[in-house]
Amino acid sequence: MNDTSASAAAPAEPTGRIVLLTASHRVAPGLLSWPAWQVLHAADRVLCSDPGHPQLPYLREAGVEVELEGPDAHELVAACAGGRTVVVLPSGEGDQRLTDGLARLAGSGRVAMPDLELLPGSYDLPGARLLDLVQVMDRVRRECPWTSRQTHEGLVKYAIEEAYELVEAIEDGDRDALREELGDVLLQVVFHARIAEEAGGGEDGAQAFSIDDVAGDLVDKLIRRHPHVFGDATADSPEDVSAHWQATKAVEKQRESVTDGIPLGQPGLALAAKLAGRARAGGVAVELPRGEGIGYELLELAARAEASGTDPETALRAAARVYRDAIRAAEGVEDAV
Repeated sequence: MNDTSASAAAPAEPTGRIVLLTASHRVAPGLLSWPAWQVLHAADRVLCSDPGHPQLPYLREAGVEVELEGPDAHELVAACAGGRTVVVLPSGEGDQRLTDGLARLAGSGRVAMPDLELLPGSYDLPGARLLDLVQVMDRVRRECPWTSRQTHEGLVKYAIEEAYELVEAIEDGDRDALREELGDVLLQVVFHARIAEEAGGGEDGAQAFSIDDVAGDLVDKLIRRHPHVFGDATADSPEDVSAHWQATKAVEKQRESVTDGIPLGQPGLALAAKLAGRARAGGVAVELPRGEGIGYELLELAARAEASGTDPETALRAAARVYRDAIRAAEGVEDAV
């Protein structure tokens, strides 16, 4: 066999492996997956161009040597020659220059490329984007001329509007609108909580609280009022669940009257139904007041609807929507599809 044949039969040099190790900024630094730690400890080199990368102190503590270098695509490919594994820690914004360069090299067909692997070292948990929402709201509150001047009182009308727009999206069966309106309602919660962080020390004696306090109180409430889920109680029907909820609520609130806590500013039919429901559930034997006028007739209708399990506000809105459609039809107005 001649030298040319021997050269052609020689095995190609291993091209190595590039691992781009990403991590969620919403997960505490150092909390990496087991595959990520295995790759880091086994790598020939670990590179990071950002000296302030949040993972660096934890990698050093774990005995992983990190080189503060930011190679370009050609340099990185060369570093893998001979079958070496090089791990790259991108910055939080990623490294578009490096990834674009690697893509161009791979597409050129002129370079023997290493294996390229994207390895997530940590993943977002459900609800992780809420952390982004809190951060964005904080910045908007500090830097936006309009948002920075808003108060709880000034935002009341928006909370009411957004709640009604959410109801309309549900009644229309519009999933896209439902998703958007849920976000708008959530914005009101985060907005008010952000304003509340600035309280404290004023003449009114208001105490500051944050969105974490709001969420923490809600978590505690849900656990307390679901003893059949988080405790030893049992519930085999929705009625059992309601009984647990009301019993726990009664202990928490220590109300003098079943009417305590009912907001009088809500729409009239909803208010009437709520009062009737509280009286019925509380075993308060009281006759509906009688009087002249449509108000007393509506009160009786609302109480009757509540007793039969019908929300009179929802029922009236449904009938009103049919009425609206009839008016538009009479006008010859076609609804948009």
